[in-house]
Amino acid sequence: MAEPDVVRITTARSSAAEDMKSRQRRYAWSMSIRLVCFVAAVAVGAGVLRWVLVAAAVFLPLFAVVMANAGDQRDDGFRLPEGPGTHELTAHGEED
Repeated sequence: MAEPDVVRITTARSSAAEDMKSRQRRYAWSMSIRLVCFVAAVAVGAGVLRWVLVAAAVFLPLFAVVMANAGDQRDDGFRLPEGPGTHELTAHGEED
């Protein structure tokens, strides 16, 4: 049995709670990576790699906050049709 086509009735974004949850998840992952950088910097010993890891651990919070606060930029590609075959609702009789 074939399933019916899905009808799209809105272009609304996700709820505020879902948006906050995804931002918190991204921030938590970034801070986890920062912790790994700190631990790895101690574990690798002296050298250039240690300073690269320390720099990553120091600057990662800046990028994590910017990424966590970035708005929902998803584009699902939905566009209203335009052109000569489309209909537009207009007022019946213009009143000035």
